[in-house]
Amino acid sequence: MAAHRTAALVEELRRRIVDGEIAPGQKLPSESELIAAHDVSRTVVREAITRLRADGLVRTRRGAGSYALTPPADSEGAWPARPVRTVADRRALLELRTAVESEAAALAAERRSEADLAAMGDALARFAEVVGAPAAALEHDFAFHRAVAEASGNPFVLDLVDALGPTMIAMPRRRLEASADSATTDGTVRHEHAAVLAAITAGDARAADAAMRTHLVGSRRRLAGQ
Repeated sequence: MAAHRTAALVEELRRRIVDGEIAPGQKLPSESELIAAHDVSRTVVREAITRLRADGLVRTRRGAGSYALTPPADSEGAWPARPVRTVADRRALLELRTAVESEAAALAAERRSEADLAAMGDALARFAEVVGAPAAALEHDFAFHRAVAEASGNPFVLDLVDALGPTMIAMPRRRLEASADSATTDGTVRHEHAAVLAAITAGDARAADAAMRTHLVGSRRRLAGQ
């Protein structure tokens, strides 16, 4: 009976995270709230959270609760077929992104329109407004990278970014915590995005490539140090 209740709670929380009802970076209901809402024991709740952590759907902060992570994309009929769940998966994805998005930034510097620059600037400005709100920060972070891909003028690059979706944005622990570390990390990301935008605006392909590479290598470093 306990195993059945655990499985049911796992599926309910999984559905809410995948459907976006619990957004990336948002705190899950507390242990007490889950016990009351689902009429289950503390053991069932803890086992369910453990399974969701193993699936890469939540991260738990000692003394602060559990937070939703970006769910892996539905791989049925889509690319990439391999789900992005572990830190190793995210590191490998960042390696791919470094190769593709650095070239995309260089192309964007040569091909961008005023509308493209406006889209990148808007995403950067919105990102700056949501310090301490991980779910919103992730949304605007992805919007910036998508705008760069669109500005590249290469439809395959844009298709790739769209296929990956927001799951491509790494969310190390520091970006999920409402703390000085979180604000510092987001500030660093914002500064790196601004350098990419400045190079693209200037039409400097080499600088745009370097700025995007610096940003994504920094993302890999932040992920490794979480």
